[in-house]
Amino acid sequence: MKKDFLLLTVALPSLLIAFPGLAAESEIKERNTDKSTEVISDIPSLSEIEIPATNAELLTQQSVPSEIDPETEQTPSDEPDISIEAIAEPDNLPQSTPTYVIDKEEIQKQGATSLADILKRMPGFAINDVGHGADTHTGTYYRGASINQSVFLINGRPINNNVNTYHGGTDLNSIPVEAIERVELYSGTASALYGSSAFGGVVNIITKEGYGKPKLNASAEFGSLSLNNQQVTYGGSSNNVKYNFSFERFFTDNRYRVPVGAANRDSQGFLSNADTATSTYFGSIGVDLDKKNSLNLDVTALSSRRGLIYFGFPLQRDRLDHDGLNIGLSWKTRLGNGESSNLTTSIGYNQDYFSTYGPTGAFYRTGSLDTQQLTARVDHEWKITSNNKLRWGLDLKNTDLIGDVFSTNPSRFATNETEDRSLFNTALFAVNTWNISDDFLIDLGLRQSFDSQFGNYLNPSVGLRYAVTPIVAVRGSWAGAQRNPGLDQLYVYDTVHGWEPNPDLRPETGSSWSAGVDVNFSQNLIGQFTYFGSSIGDRLGLIAGRWANIGLVDTNGLEAALQFRIAAGWSTFLNYTYTDAQIKTGSERGLQLGLIPYSVLQSGVGYENAGWQANLYVTYNSGARRSIFANPGDKATDFAPSFVNLDLSGRIPLTSNLGLTVYLENLLGEQYERVNRIYSPGFTFRVGLSANL
Repeated sequence: MKKDFLLLTVALPSLLIAFPGLAAESEIKERNTDKSTEVISDIPSLSEIEIPATNAELLTQQSVPSEIDPETEQTPSDEPDISIEAIAEPDNLPQSTPTYVIDKEEIQKQGATSLADILKRMPGFAINDVGHGADTHTGTYYRGASINQSVFLINGRPINNNVNTYHGGTDLNSIPVEAIERVELYSGTASALYGSSAFGGVVNIITKEGYGKPKLNASAEFGSLSLNNQQVTYGGSSNNVKYNFSFERFFTDNRYRVPVGAANRDSQGFLSNADTATSTYFGSIGVDLDKKNSLNLDVTALSSRRGLIYFGFPLQRDRLDHDGLNIGLSWKTRLGNGESSNLTTSIGYNQDYFSTYGPTGAFYRTGSLDTQQLTARVDHEWKITSNNKLRWGLDLKNTDLIGDVFSTNPSRFATNETEDRSLFNTALFAVNTWNISDDFLIDLGLRQSFDSQFGNYLNPSVGLRYAVTPIVAVRGSWAGAQRNPGLDQLYVYDTVHGWEPNPDLRPETGSSWSAGVDVNFSQNLIGQFTYFGSSIGDRLGLIAGRWANIGLVDTNGLEAALQFRIAAGWSTFLNYTYTDAQIKTGSERGLQLGLIPYSVLQSGVGYENAGWQANLYVTYNSGARRSIFANPGDKATDFAPSFVNLDLSGRIPLTSNLGLTVYLENLLGEQYERVNRIYSPGFTFRVGLSANL
């Protein structure tokens, strides 16, 4: 079942670096003003396929917006459509790897309550959630890479904060779903733009902006497991000012019966300490200063309180408090007299406070991580000639971490401490795209980093795309990567788990690659097929309760994404990912990385007409290896059983502005093992009302 693949590398010319000031002196004539033709190819990317407006939206990809009538503010199909200008639009990204997009319409269809819910429908992702509002300890992986081996952005700004997964990591519940315009997923050469740590991929959350007359959208849901969720958003524009404000409140007790042998099973047979409550806030204001300059300010705030579940035996009673604040200010300006040169300057502030605490028998322990991060970015896009585009710039990031750990256990008195550490990172990046011909393009990328902890390092990348025929295009990419240990892994004792830091940790280094084909079978059937792989040396892990570099992991896999238009109003999709993440060294040599299933399949079919919606989703998971805090008697080679899950979502229009939403999850009612002796709740439901005023 496992296969090795060989990706042939191609020697390419060196990257052209030029001066942006020339763009202001001489206007370069555009060959075509349609942004979708910037990549000269007969084979468009999935996000560039234009579908007739009478059809339903694709379930997993964003269709190209139709032109908006400025007088009615409606598309020709009378459906509202928004085309926002963001720091990182798909059209401005390298085309040698696919860009997957889920837009706000599909997010609403899915009934997503968090970013984790959105990502689990995308190719390549394995998300081991445990009911709604799952904690951050259960594992999220993309193409075999952990959540901290990928890069997460809000409007092009990083939200990863250099702490590791076990203390909190990247919280996928940290932004109101109602505030999300779309979520973009890319990899390969694009990693040069956003960070050398992207062994997996880059997830960019694009938030909504206000347009037209002020509008109020609100929804309220109630359901199984004491779930209640309220969301409200208000947005619009006035003259040259755009604004949007969102709020979400979410709660579930996540208390349900689990079988004997389940993790965190209390004396009454229920899953214990799995409740979660979050309040998230989002606001953005954009101002068009003139025809060439615009400013945008966005703010996201999170307050989260939850119990922790991390596969532990016996019963775990630790809690996690997480408060977050993310602020970004960006200035976008057009240089010269046209669209050939755009400069974006942004500054950001990100603060995350994680506090874990709980009893351990007669003793008590607590550990907190307070991270503050300042970022600045200059990003210049320059179309040097009709067939040569350069995107380059500068990233600055300063991270401060205060770690405070305390235990009343006498055996741990020596580890009680407060650590105050800082880290400064600068990076120069450039990606040059050459359209060698109408059918052939090359992406070349470089990212040079200067790190106060780990010195200087260069990460190159390369990609190509060739349209063999008007129906078939082939592509490939390779990218070097380096992920540095978190400041907590280096210096802060983990009093909750009893893990010791290690200041001698080395960075994880290696590379990732992909090779694929895009096929335009017909106007209504398109597909992307990708072989991917990575090799990560000096992988970080634990040896005898201490962080260490434990060896090499090689990953190979296959990824397929298909979308099909059955008829007017109908749409369907199918995503499949096979991941072989094999440990190459140490005591677990030859085994699959824990918590990563070999196969994940996602498929769905949807119908939409006159406000009525029905969407059926099916998920197949082959089961993942039990490897962390295993139940006594479990073997290192044991896998959780495979499972199939079936979900149904629907909307019934009550009036022109009011609709009834219904989400039925796990229709088969099977209480399968999600991961590592943590079980799903079985059948659950949610019912709600949504209104647009």
